[in-house]
Amino acid sequence: MIPTSFDYTRPSTVDEAVSTLRAAGEDAKILAGGQSLIPVLRLRLAAPSTLIDLGGISDLVGIRSDGDSLVIGAMTSHAEVAASDLVRQHAPMVAEAAQSIGDPQVRHMGTFGGSLSHADPAGDLPSVALALDAAMVVAGPEGRREVAAGDFFTDHFTTVLGADEILVEVRVPKLAGWGMRYVKFNRVAQAWAIVGVAAAVRRDNGGIAEARVALTNMGPTPIRARGVEQALAGADADLDALRAACETAAEGASPSSDVTASAEYRGHLAKVLSRRAVAAAAGL
Repeated sequence: MIPTSFDYTRPSTVDEAVSTLRAAGEDAKILAGGQSLIPVLRLRLAAPSTLIDLGGISDLVGIRSDGDSLVIGAMTSHAEVAASDLVRQHAPMVAEAAQSIGDPQVRHMGTFGGSLSHADPAGDLPSVALALDAAMVVAGPEGRREVAAGDFFTDHFTTVLGADEILVEVRVPKLAGWGMRYVKFNRVAQAWAIVGVAAAVRRDNGGIAEARVALTNMGPTPIRARGVEQALAGADADLDALRAACETAAEGASPSSDVTASAEYRGHLAKVLSRRAVAAAAGL
């Protein structure tokens, strides 16, 4: 199908984009990579009055080191994130998740910030950002602010971004000495995750000192598996201990039932994938 008519603008700076977004009103849409938005437009499930293309803002592209953080521009493609030596060195789980998204075309067109802002419950990056305690840098009419990943996602396809705000970059802490792994289950390559698990583990004196575990597609937003994290803290780094800890993975989650999986099956997958992700992160 053909989208409904709309005004198109391509700003060259963040300030210009924010001003344009504010002037256009709530009917405006941001075009980042377009891998989710364009199909929706073609199906006429969305009919924005104005489309604001961020592709002309060079400041939103790139990856850099900044002290204890890795900074990823919102318009950096998944392919660039997956191939980045900086990301692979300081946040390998981010590169791993980016490499697992869609197919090569989607990874070269889709953007890091676009995926996070889209906030699809089945998207891979939100749970990774949550597990790593990333901070989202948001630009609006009043300037910039940082939002913790745990506060950024609020519901299905919904974030704390205001109608006149744009995600401009993501700050990912460099977790030196941590192991990490992202594992997901999908029916076929290129399909959305039925369930995914992002795990980061810090070992000390042969045991597990600390763990962070976040789940994909186990509710309207990514969630931390707090029961697993608490059970792992101070546990022996052996498979039996990990298996027992991960039995609580689905507690507090609210998975849906749909054509791809029942809620019960998603709960089972959360336990299985948590064991795999935590074991790999712990080096077992």
